[in-house]
Amino acid sequence: MASLHTLTNHFSGWVIFCCCCCFPLLLTSPLPPKGAGMASTAHHVCRLKKIHFQQPYIRNRTYTLASMARVSDQDTDNRLIGQQLYVNIKENNRCYMMKRVVEIVVKDVLLTEAKNQYADAKEVAEFLATLTSELRSCKSSGQGEHIEKNLEEMKNKMEQLGENGKTKAIGELDLLFDYLENACTDAPKKGGNRKKN
Repeated sequence: MASLHTLTNHFSGWVIFCCCCCFPLLLTSPLPPKGAGMASTAHHVCRLKKIHFQQPYIRNRTYTLASMARVSDQDTDNRLIGQQLYVNIKENNRCYMMKRVVEIVVKDVLLTEAKNQYADAKEVAEFLATLTSELRSCKSSGQGEHIEKNLEEMKNKMEQLGENGKTKAIGELDLLFDYLENACTDAPKKGGNRKKN
């Protein structure tokens, strides 16, 4: 039977061997990429918190502004905000689509002379701009051509209607509010069902 002294010497030698030979290999071995094997959750974040749409103050301001503008809307045949925006658009791209629509309405409508014509236009514009800012990382998953085509059709229709196009866009802010909520929150409510004026 090997003595305790002999066993200790063998064990010490084994430890030294491992430290000298194996440890450098561990140091030079490539590490897996950070987050390997885990799905990326930072990409295409197209979600808003439901709480944004549950604030009575801003909802009332938006709906009141829309109601005021509808009084001056002389066109009852056309609609800018509606299901036509979603033609050939998959459900997972609807939030991105509505983000783009909101950006157009804020920039080309609410922050023009409308902010001086309607008392709540600037406040509603700031609220909507905050939401699009939260959606800044929201990207489309393909279908770019269809998205751009539908957006172009909306912009063209608004331009063809002249000054009444902006009035109509403001008069449909309640629809825009509902469509954005429906497309971008996890627990959507049924929206966008208001009848044509």
